[in-house]
Amino acid sequence: MTFKKIEIMDTTLRDGEQTSGVSFSASEKLTIAKLLLEELKVDRIEIASARVSEGEFQAVKSITNWASNNYYLDKVEVLTFVDNGVSIDWMIEAGAKVQNLLTKGSLNHLTHQLKKTPSQHFKEISESILLASQKGIKTNVYLEDWSNGMRNSKDYVLEYLEFIATQPVERIMLPDTLGILTPWESYQFVSEIKTTYPHLHFDFHAHNDYDLGVANVVEALKAGADGLHLTINGMGERAGNAPMGSTIAVINDFLPNLKVGVNEKVLFTVSKLVETFSGIMIPANKPVIGANVFTQTAGIHADGDNKKNLYFSNLLPERFGRTRQYALGKASGKANIQKNLQELGLQLNDEDLKKVTQRIIELGDKKEVVTKEDLPYIISDILDSHLYLENVKVNSYVLTHAKGLKPSTTISITIKGKTYEENAQGDGQFDAFMNALRGIYKAKKKDLPELIDYAVRIPPGSHSDALCETIITWKNSVKEFKTRGLDSDQTVSAIKATEKMLNIITN
Repeated sequence: MTFKKIEIMDTTLRDGEQTSGVSFSASEKLTIAKLLLEELKVDRIEIASARVSEGEFQAVKSITNWASNNYYLDKVEVLTFVDNGVSIDWMIEAGAKVQNLLTKGSLNHLTHQLKKTPSQHFKEISESILLASQKGIKTNVYLEDWSNGMRNSKDYVLEYLEFIATQPVERIMLPDTLGILTPWESYQFVSEIKTTYPHLHFDFHAHNDYDLGVANVVEALKAGADGLHLTINGMGERAGNAPMGSTIAVINDFLPNLKVGVNEKVLFTVSKLVETFSGIMIPANKPVIGANVFTQTAGIHADGDNKKNLYFSNLLPERFGRTRQYALGKASGKANIQKNLQELGLQLNDEDLKKVTQRIIELGDKKEVVTKEDLPYIISDILDSHLYLENVKVNSYVLTHAKGLKPSTTISITIKGKTYEENAQGDGQFDAFMNALRGIYKAKKKDLPELIDYAVRIPPGSHSDALCETIITWKNSVKEFKTRGLDSDQTVSAIKATEKMLNIITN
């Protein structure tokens, strides 16, 4: 049997980050990029849009530096624009070598957004590709709104393809930008294009607005698509993109003539880490990676499993690394923790490993068991501490709550080397803590950000009660931002989140 290799491009760090409320830090982006290429073994990653922000630039630079040193640079891609070389200059400074040039795949977009004719657009695209080539940058092209283009302005799409077929591009990328395609259309549109241009490489980029992302991907592959764009956990704008987990499982089980290089064993691991860094929770019933998808509840199912595995399917949890767990506690040493980190596909430097070990020991003193699933949350909490200098330290506090009396708090904090103490009452222990804090900052004639949201949870996926995570949203005159605190006690985790906020506004 002859197998066709399908390229998998992960765009979690670019299109996936367009999920509402998601913004990865530079260290989080680098960690995810390493996992995607080294552990999950996707073929390519799209990591950012050019010209977005200084933070995005620094994130791209850190990834390209690592990728260059580890022979992955040709697998790292950046979304760019037809902008007279501004994106190219940005890429060169950031160290990237592959651009995904955003062009118009429908006459509607071209006419009403760019207000240009096809010939004008094609000329500018050609100039962008030539400039990139002259500066050692390879080009892939996106046909934005291609699906609507095929529905409503097919002559324009075919004219575009006649033009782009003459250009030195590596891949032509066909996005269902608004997620409007049916599986039948996905097959028909890709088949028509692939039949006309059998020697060109076409990627299919599905969105999931009608929950048809995976079905559309399957039909596009049957029609001859050469590559796919996927995101971890199906992250992306609106209803998200076609999800990595489900798509890979479907290809492996139902498309026998196609092969992908993605390592199924670490899909769940990468999904959980992205869940942690993004703050977007995986639904419990999410296929392949959800918490409940390998749990049999009904008695007849359990009975059947004992009788020749009657309720088993090809979706065995072992394929996705979902069965084994390793307990962690106060007796765990570095070697045991490193073993769990290796299973998660993570590496930490000695300093961060020491911090993780100490945190597990502290939690072990309070609770008996910390599970492997808790580790990403501990690591995320430690990575957060790298984002700012610790100019503010909450030294100690006394929290009191007695029947018939208002809760009160006495706190001691050090701000840039000077220690302050204050006592206050409040409607609860954390409210009393905040009132005491406001008293200190009022004396310093400084305002604290407004607390606009307060969320408490046990980390999803955890099989212990060792951790409680508090996520607080703050708002000052400049922006809204979030901080996270992690502890076995709810109030203490909120205090840790507040301490991070104080350091952010003090730097």
